[in-house]
Amino acid sequence: MENQPNPVQPFVGQLEDQARVAFYKKTYAHLAGAVLLFILVETLFFQLDGILNLALSLTGGISWLLLLGGFMLVTNYAEKLALRSNDKKMHYAGLVLYVVAEAFIFIPLIFMAMYMAQDGGFEILNQAAILTLALFSGLTAVVFITKKDFSFLRSILTIGFFIALGLIIAGALFGFNLGLWFSVGMVVLASGSILYQTSNMIHKYNEEQYVAASLGLFASLMLLFWYILSILSRD
Repeated sequence: MENQPNPVQPFVGQLEDQARVAFYKKTYAHLAGAVLLFILVETLFFQLDGILNLALSLTGGISWLLLLGGFMLVTNYAEKLALRSNDKKMHYAGLVLYVVAEAFIFIPLIFMAMYMAQDGGFEILNQAAILTLALFSGLTAVVFITKKDFSFLRSILTIGFFIALGLIIAGALFGFNLGLWFSVGMVVLASGSILYQTSNMIHKYNEEQYVAASLGLFASLMLLFWYILSILSRD
């Protein structure tokens, strides 16, 4: 998610220490809130047979591509609400919309993990969550300790995600499994995205854009969780 520079307001990295710390606290508090909302919405979805069956019916071929396309459209709209609107209510609307969309698209993967692992389904979810949190924390620490601007990763990530999208489309159309190494590669891409989004939080956002910053971090965090869970769910 790209930020639109505001020539009037300084970036977070240019603020006084107190204001900068306040921004970080707000951003990570909103990130934690988004994760909690995701868990609540996901739990609710699994209690609603209509939504559960709909999500599971969209997991193959053209249906999966349509679902991914719809998710990308929702993502783009949510980012615009969270970033470009001057209305704080719209910022929160964008974040909530994105969290709900993530919860819906996660239904098949979580269902598969719990089905394949049977009684160990929750254990796998816990393992994936712990690994994701540990890697996310480590990458975040790298950015804050080095204070490096990782904006140079933008072109690399863009190319990587386009290649990944092409492989996903090909896999859905021709019915082949992308395999373990694809998931490993996506973990690497997601890790790069976390570095990029955390760096953006410091170097590209102003102090009023903490909701948009939390949305970018949440998106990268959930992408990492998705592929770590995919790896752990394999036979």
